[in-house]
Amino acid sequence: MEKQQAEILAIQALSWLAADEEILGQFLNTTGAAPGDLRARAAEPEFLGFVLDFIMRDDETILGFCTATKATPESVQRARAALGGGLPNWT
Repeated sequence: MEKQQAEILAIQALSWLAADEEILGQFLNTTGAAPGDLRARAAEPEFLGFVLDFIMRDDETILGFCTATKATPESVQRARAALGGGLPNWT
């Protein structure tokens, strides 16, 4: 997946998070981000990587995102890899 496609998918994920108060609260608590950071950092690949890491953290979250956007879990994983950074896959 190209980096630009990955960024688009991650921005869709950020929009999906922002539309759900409960999930958004979990994201903000987990990452330590403030509500104002969402718009200010939305263009940063590192921040978008955090968004996708959060989406992939459990089955319920990633399946909710994929159902809402018609993305696949595999496309989310490929987007995360295309953005770089994060922790290596040790498995």
